[in-house]
Amino acid sequence: MRVCLKLLCLCLFAWHAAASANDTLLLPARVWTGDGDLAHADWAVLIHGNSIAAVGPRETIHADGATQVKLPGATLIPGLIDLHSHVFLHPYNETLWNDQVLKEPTDYRTLEAAAHARATLLSGFTTLRDLGTEGAGYADVSIKRAIEDGLIPGPRMFVATRAIVATASYGPGPHGFRPDLDLPGGAQEVSGVDAAMRAVREQAARGADWIKLYADYRVGPGGDTSPTFTPAELKAIVDTAHLIGRPVAAHAASDAGVRMAVEAGVDSVEHGYGASESTFKLLKQHGTAYEPTLTAVDATEEYFNHYRPGQDAPTAKMREAERAFRTALKLGVTIGNGSDVGVFAHGTNWREPAAMVRDGMTAPQALHAATTVAAKILRQQDRFGRIATGLRADLAAFNGDPSQHIDDLAHPVFVMKDGTTYLAPSI
Repeated sequence: MRVCLKLLCLCLFAWHAAASANDTLLLPARVWTGDGDLAHADWAVLIHGNSIAAVGPRETIHADGATQVKLPGATLIPGLIDLHSHVFLHPYNETLWNDQVLKEPTDYRTLEAAAHARATLLSGFTTLRDLGTEGAGYADVSIKRAIEDGLIPGPRMFVATRAIVATASYGPGPHGFRPDLDLPGGAQEVSGVDAAMRAVREQAARGADWIKLYADYRVGPGGDTSPTFTPAELKAIVDTAHLIGRPVAAHAASDAGVRMAVEAGVDSVEHGYGASESTFKLLKQHGTAYEPTLTAVDATEEYFNHYRPGQDAPTAKMREAERAFRTALKLGVTIGNGSDVGVFAHGTNWREPAAMVRDGMTAPQALHAATTVAAKILRQQDRFGRIATGLRADLAAFNGDPSQHIDDLAHPVFVMKDGTTYLAPSI
């Protein structure tokens, strides 16, 4: 009964929608709205300005004056969201991370980032949470502004600026470099509660939407991953960020690092490869989101450990990441789509939802992780993430039906962000 009433309301709204030549009527083979798991055949979506004016069966939407965009054979879905990107990085098999940070000028990296943003948008990803410029300072704030001002095409950006790391715990170096060198850092280094609080305030003032911290890194004996901050330092970062309205994302790969980050109150954990089942239960208890970044592991194993996709069995690191993901999935942890793109090529972000299906999700679950769930993690569920009347017109269409075959996300044919079309069959 509830579903029937909802559909009736949609139809009544659509019946009275007054279309004009400035409106756009999208006519795909099917529409996946994000309100359920199944795509609806022969539905249409009407766009007015930058928002969705109507969605429902084609015969219920009367928009004679609207510009029609026919998308035969394609499925229209909400614009995809990647919650862990680095637009200032490019694949390490092109240029190693150290060399990107030490040798590529920030001006050049910013131009690269603009190209990466365009490739991301044209692949159907209309929103990014970019988790650190990796040595490019606050340049992500300028990329975000240039997109918002219409100077360059790109997705909606939620930026974290410099990220925060414990002193001497991140790269480049200091291990492996001469001790008398003053190296630029890939993030902002702090020691102590006061410095940690100061860094949060500085980054927020410069334009950070999220605060990114590194709860652990390769600082243990022999390069083992170990916690970097004390509990007091972690708590100071999180509490200061929350006080001024910034959520916190934590890089954490070890069990101890993940647990400490969750106990400190972070809003999302990135990677989590070494987390135990008891630690994932803690994420579930605290409502902490988890971004598994499976594709980053695939990529680095390919670059550095001779893994051949489609030929070799998963490596030990890939199996560790899969185990963590399956554990989180089994326990009902909130899992958002976050890929760590930049480690691999921008515009191929679709590989992360595909990896999540490979490792245990259904195709609809992976789509939700990249749309409705991701929008909630961003606190933007009332703006985008579903195809629903009144939400922003962030939409993408793909040949086939990704709600049945997730790899169809590799074939975008239409992209709209905020009511503006960036990719269409005639373009």
